[in-house]
Amino acid sequence: MITNVVTVDKDMTVQSAAGTMNKKRIGCLVTVDREGVKGILTERDMLIRVLEAGKDPKTTMVSDVMTQSIVFGNPSMQLVEATHLMFQKGIKKLPILEDNRLVGLVTLTDIARATSCDKKTIDLIEALSNMHKISSSQDISI
Repeated sequence: MITNVVTVDKDMTVQSAAGTMNKKRIGCLVTVDREGVKGILTERDMLIRVLEAGKDPKTTMVSDVMTQSIVFGNPSMQLVEATHLMFQKGIKKLPILEDNRLVGLVTLTDIARATSCDKKTIDLIEALSNMHKISSSQDISI
């Protein structure tokens, strides 16, 4: 789990957010305001909701394109529980909350680093990485 999560204000422009992602070499930003976590902005959000939609990243706000329905994990989860939750919900990034406070982020990259490289783990990581290609009728057991 990453504990130094990079966050941005939801009222930042997408262009500024992309600059932060590039500078930090990361694929997502957790969006926050004074009340707490409001969403998550991923590379895919920017590709689909900004570039493909023909929006101007200089004037489009993060709040207009971020994913707002967030699935959260908790710090007491086992890695297999987090992985299973991510697969069930079709997500690649799992913000971790404790007492409504952001304390970490688990990503597929973290899972790959933390697990052994046996065949089952490799198959699971490949399935998670390509979950947008997997039909809802397919089932991958963990």
